[in-house]
Amino acid sequence: MKKVKSPVELPGVVTSSRDVPGGHRISVELEAERERVPGILLMPDRSACGDPEDRCAAALLLHGFTSRKERMAEGIGRALVAYGFATLAIDLPLHGARQGSFDEKTLRNPLQIVGTWRRALNETRLSLDYLNNLAIVDAQRIGLVGYSLGAYLAVVAAADDPRVRSVVLASGGDLPDQTPFETIVRAAADPLRFVRKLAGRPLLMVNGRYDRTIKAEQAERLYNAAGDPK
Repeated sequence: MKKVKSPVELPGVVTSSRDVPGGHRISVELEAERERVPGILLMPDRSACGDPEDRCAAALLLHGFTSRKERMAEGIGRALVAYGFATLAIDLPLHGARQGSFDEKTLRNPLQIVGTWRRALNETRLSLDYLNNLAIVDAQRIGLVGYSLGAYLAVVAAADDPRVRSVVLASGGDLPDQTPFETIVRAAADPLRFVRKLAGRPLLMVNGRYDRTIKAEQAERLYNAAGDPK
């Protein structure tokens, strides 16, 4: 694929670049083990970073189930770039520009679910590597923002990665009651166990009291399991 010129030299493959209010919107592809991971990088103008060395804080944005990177980039990403943050939103496996989909057969197969989850977790770590290696990013100010499915992923990814200095969960919580294959799911990704491992890193949770997908009691269980500050 032909590279497109970007405002700064970037790792990965740059497929498009354009100016947006307050910065630049760059479409990138990260080299993963099995396939390229498409992402949208929003970079603020260096003058907006508020750092003597013109480095900015950054956040990795993880979307929800059946969603895509554009929703995170155009919503949360555009809001953060106005405050001098760089953000990277990626398409998770089987979502967005990536081939495949979750069908009923996939959802009935716990091994496929766990395998897809592990791919998503590995690609989240790869994306954190990418942000950490950007010259414009202050490696001491990297956060994770997850929505719904992305919130589950953010908790697990952040737990064992000290590069993540803060976590924001929108519509995040504990597993729902009567989760299929709950024992297997909790062995791989128990939100209550992993949120305790944040160990004092700031956590912000944003939930809807009447959310029918991530219910209030799920959010409260996760909140109660987390340590301060929260």
